[in-house]
Parts: sequence; C-alpha cells; structure tokens
Amino acid sequence: MHYGFDEDQEAYRQEVARFAEKVLAPHYQSDDKAAVFRPQLAKDMAGMGLMGLRIPEEYGGQEATALIAGIAAEEVGRQDFNATYLIINTALISDVIVRNATDAQKAAWLPGIAAGDTIPCILITEPGHGTDAAAMELKAVETEDGWTLHGEKTSITLGVPANRGVVLARTGGEGARGISAFWVDLTDSTITKSAFDDLGARSIGRASIHFDGTKVAKDAMIGQPGGGFISVMQGFDYSRAIIGLACLGAAQQSLDEAMQWARDREAFGQPIGKFQGVSFPLAEHATYVRGARHVCYEALWRKDEDIEHSAEAAMAKFWAPKLSAEVIHRCLLTLGHVGYSSEAKMAQRLRDVIGLEIGDGTEQVSKLVISRHLLGRQYAP
Repeated sequence: MHYGFDEDQEAYRQEVARFAEKVLAPHYQSDDKAAVFRPQLAKDMAGMGLMGLRIPEEYGGQEATALIAGIAAEEVGRQDFNATYLIINTALISDVIVRNATDAQKAAWLPGIAAGDTIPCILITEPGHGTDAAAMELKAVETEDGWTLHGEKTSITLGVPANRGVVLARTGGEGARGISAFWVDLTDSTITKSAFDDLGARSIGRASIHFDGTKVAKDAMIGQPGGGFISVMQGFDYSRAIIGLACLGAAQQSLDEAMQWARDREAFGQPIGKFQGVSFPLAEHATYVRGARHVCYEALWRKDEDIEHSAEAAMAKFWAPKLSAEVIHRCLLTLGHVGYSSEAKMAQRLRDVIGLEIGDGTEQVSKLVISRHLLGRQYAP
C-alpha cells in the first residue's frame, strides 16, 4: 500500500501548482467581481492541457488518468476555485463522449474541447426535476432529418459561456430508458439563456436554457437511443471525486493561510498559535482534510483500476464540499476581521465551495448511494 504520488505524479502536481499560482490566481477575485466568464481562461487552461485531460492523444488531449485529473483539480482549486469547473465539465463530458460516441463524432467534437475553442456544459436539471433527473420532461421530437428539442434546463454550470452541450432529452417512454443524449450547438437562435445572480461562483455563468424547437442532426445523438441517462450517470461516479478534490484544494489553501497567520499574528506578547483555542481547531480540520483527500483519491484510483467506485465517489461528494465549507469558515474566523474583508480570498472561497454542496448530487443522494452499498439495496432506503 502506497500513500504518496509517484515521481511523475508529483512532478505534474508541482507543474500545475506553478501554473495556477502564476496564471490563474491573479484573476480569481477580479473575475468574481466582474461576474462574467473570462474567455481567455479556457485558452490558458487548454495551453496547460487542462481542457483535454481525459481526451485521447489522437484528438489533441492528454489521455490522463482519473487520478491525474484529480491532482489538477486540487491544485487549481487552491488558486482559482472557479477555474476547476472547466476541469470538472471537460473531464466528465469527454469521458461520456469517449465511451459512447462514434469515431467520427469523437474526431469532430473532442479536438475543440482540448484546444479550448469549445466550452462545453452538461444539461440535465430541469425546473421541476433536480434530484429526480430520470423524470425529466424536455422532449426530443424526431423529424425526417434529425430531432427538435422543446423545453427548459436550469441550473446549468457554465450555461452562459458554453457554446456546446450534452443535452439529455426524452425520446421515448417514462423513466431513465426513455432518455437520450445529444451534442448540441448552444449558439443556435432558438435557444434562450437566462443567467442566475448567485452567492458564489459568480464568474461561471450558471443559467437556465430554453429550447424552442432547436434542430439537432441525426448524427448528434451520443450512443444509442434511450441510453443517454445511464451513460452520463456512469461518468458522475468519478467526476464527483474530482469535485471533492477541487473543494479540498480551496480548503487546504485556506488552512495554509490560517496557519501562517497563527505564526505571524501576536497577542499578549506571543504568536496566537501558542493558544490552544487557535491551534487545536486548525489541527482538527487539517486531520479531516487529510482523511477526505484519501477518500477522493481512492475513488479515482479505483476508477483507473476499473474497480467499482460508486460508494467511494458518493462519500467524496457529500463529505468534501461540506467539510471544505466548514474548514474555510474556521480559517476565516481565525483571521478575524482580516478574513471577513472582501480583500481576502478566504470569504470568496467560502461562498464558492457552498455551491458544490448542491451541484452534481446533493448530500442526501450521496448518502442514499452509500447506504445501499453498505446495507444492500433491499435493506436501505
């Protein structure tokens, strides 16, 4: 059993850390204040290979392991948490395309993602169907030359800046088996986007997207009719661990800053770290972060080894975002009035990570998956 990165993984971690600190960190707060997605971000990320991590080399990608994608998300999350959404989205969507699309579709779609020309999103949630995604109502009506889409998706991460998307739509009867996946041009004139004004992650452009008879060609279907829901859900099993590491990166950066503050700040003639009321909570939360990291990386290791990892991914998804919000909150309190200022990055990190306590699977759904794994489906909710 080995608990550390190998030589190549550690070298990659350091390379991404340098890139994130130099290129991404200077824009973290200004992008939030502007509340607008900065187009150069995708190009910068692509230049580092972060848009094509899970894309085969023949299509311009890195063909990286799931574990490498997790390392990238953690290091980027330290410096610009919202930039990790590009890693999360592209890793998930690329994985869905690689596993289910034809060779011609892969050749047409994947190079643009890897190059940063295509900003993709995944469209599942609807106004009346969030957690109960298999009950979605957006319809794909078959025509002579393809399909037309009718309905609305909501709470779509990167919905505003995305120019392409994997859209899940109902092509058959009720339930998951009636849902297919399509690769859709989101710049079409029949599509209307409405941005949300969010508490955090303000630069990523979460949006509602309405389809009013949007035409989709026959060769835009990903996989088989009725297979879209299952193929996408399989991708979530590991992307949730990547989400966990993105959150933990922000938490670890906040811990590092709080610990340095405990060394530098003096009260009553000594560093405040000398006081147990300051140092013990930091020690406690550092312990929790280390444990959560192991859960996340175990899920990714299991993915790479082709071992069942649904429960581990669910553990990562419910624990890491929740824990990260608690850790960052404690670190903010450690800094006191300095941490509460909008000039500090810590308050923004707190606002940002809360969003992933909600997105891509709630705490309750994750616990449902875990309990069914532990007890057996017949003994669990």
